[in-house]
Parts: sequence; C-alpha cells; structure tokens
Amino acid sequence: MAKKLYVGGLPYRMTEDELKNLFSEAGTVIDVAIILDRVTGRSRGFGFVEMATEAEAAAAVQQFDGKDYEGRRLAVNEARPMEERPARPAGGPRRDQGFRDERGGDRRRRGF
Repeated sequence: MAKKLYVGGLPYRMTEDELKNLFSEAGTVIDVAIILDRVTGRSRGFGFVEMATEAEAAAAVQQFDGKDYEGRRLAVNEARPMEERPARPAGGPRRDQGFRDERGGDRRRRGF
C-alpha cells in the first residue's frame, strides 16, 4: 500500500522532477508535489512524496531524514492528514471594525 511522506527543508529552486529522482534512490515514487506560495508562485521549501510501499517509505525516511542536501537539512517523515481549518474571512476588516491601530486610535483621522 502506498505511503505519503512530508519532505521539509527543500532548496527553494528544487523541481518536482529533481525531488522524484532523489527519492527514486529509495524505491518507487508514485507522486511528488512541491508546495508553492500562492502569491509569488515560488516554492515554500516543502513538499510531499508518495512511495509505492510502506517499506520503501520507511527506507526513504531512514535514508533522507536529517540528510544535508545542497546546504539544507531535509526533514522527512510520514505525512499527517490535512486538518480542517476554520474559514478565514475574505478581504480586510469589516466596516464596523474600522481601521484601528495598536493603541486603539482610528488611523483615518490622523492621516495615515
């Protein structure tokens, strides 16, 4: 049965193909995903690798966790299921909240 791994500490310029080739040393890689920043489109420095079997996933963890790769220390472990997060409100502050600074003042009145 396939096993998904979390991989942190990736070099920001690493591609999914490079990550797949690296983890292929430990076994059969089914899928690879490097997580990108929504705004910039750049790598966030972590991703996920799905290995074909639990034994290959265990071998990948043992082989790559803590390994130095291009000056960064990799963190590799079993991926946890994504947790439900509360919905975030869209946009800025609500109208009734105004634009208060940390001292409680309204910035619009002071010309900021």
